[in-house]
Amino acid sequence: MNRSARPLGQTLQLTLAHVALIAYTLIALFPVALVVMNSFKVRNAIFKTPYNLPDAESFSLVGYETVLSRAAFPSYFLNSLIVTVVSLLLIFIAGTMAAHALSEYQFPGNRLLGLYMALGIMVPIRLGTVSILRLVVDLSLVDTLIALILVYTAMGLPLAVFVLSEFMRQIPRDLKDAARVDGASEYRIYWMTVPLIRPAIGTVMVFNMIPIWNDLWFPLILAPSERNKTITLGAQQFLGQFVSDWNAVLSSLSLAALPVIVLYVLFSRQLIRGLTSGAVK
Repeated sequence: MNRSARPLGQTLQLTLAHVALIAYTLIALFPVALVVMNSFKVRNAIFKTPYNLPDAESFSLVGYETVLSRAAFPSYFLNSLIVTVVSLLLIFIAGTMAAHALSEYQFPGNRLLGLYMALGIMVPIRLGTVSILRLVVDLSLVDTLIALILVYTAMGLPLAVFVLSEFMRQIPRDLKDAARVDGASEYRIYWMTVPLIRPAIGTVMVFNMIPIWNDLWFPLILAPSERNKTITLGAQQFLGQFVSDWNAVLSSLSLAALPVIVLYVLFSRQLIRGLTSGAVK
C-alpha cells in the first residue's frame, strides 16, 4: 500500500511506534554514553562532575593507556569478531533454509518440527552445559573458537527458524509458482524469497548478535585460554585485577561495549522494520 494512501490513524500508529522505539534506544544508551564519557576523564572528575563532558582540565587517556598496555584487547576484539560474524553467518544460512523448507513444503512432522524449534527458544541452552562440554571434549574442540561458534549457532537457530518461517509464510505463493513455471530451481526460489524478508533477518541478527558478543558463560568454559579469550571474558578478568582503578575500569567497559553498539546501529533500521512489520495493515 502506498504510504500516502494510508489513513491518518494508521500513519499515526506507525509514527508512535517509531518514536517509542527511538526513545527506548536513547534511554538504553544513556548509561553507555555516561561510561564512555567518563572514561576520558581524570579520576577526580569522574566523581565530582560525572555528567559533564571532558574539558581541557579533566580530559585524560590514562585509562586507555593502562588497558592497552596491560591486556591484549586487540586479540580479544578479533576473537569476538570472528565468533560473532561466523555464528551469525551460519545462523543466517541454516535458519533461512530451514524456515523456507518449513513454510514452503508440507511433509510429515512439519508442525512437530516447528514446535521443536519453538521449544528451543524457551529452554536455556546453558542447562546442557555439562553435556555440551563432554561433546566438545569428544570432538577435540576444547579451547577453540570453533566450539564457541557451533554452540552459538545452535543457540540462535531456534529463534531464527521460528521467526523467519512465519515471515516466509506471508510471501504470496503465486510469486513462487510463477517462478517455477519460468523454470526456476528451488534454490533460485529460495534466494528470491530471502530479500523479501530482510527486515525479519535484521531483527533476528540483532537479537542473536548481542547475546553472542556479551556472553561470558561459554567462553569461560569452552575457550578460557589467553589466545582464545573473547572481549567480554578478557574485560571481566581485567576488571578483577583493576577493580579500584576507575579510569581503567571505565575504559575497558567502553572498549567492550562500543563495537556491539556500532553493529546495533547498523542493524537498527532493519530491526525497527522487523518489529513493526505487520503491526498495522
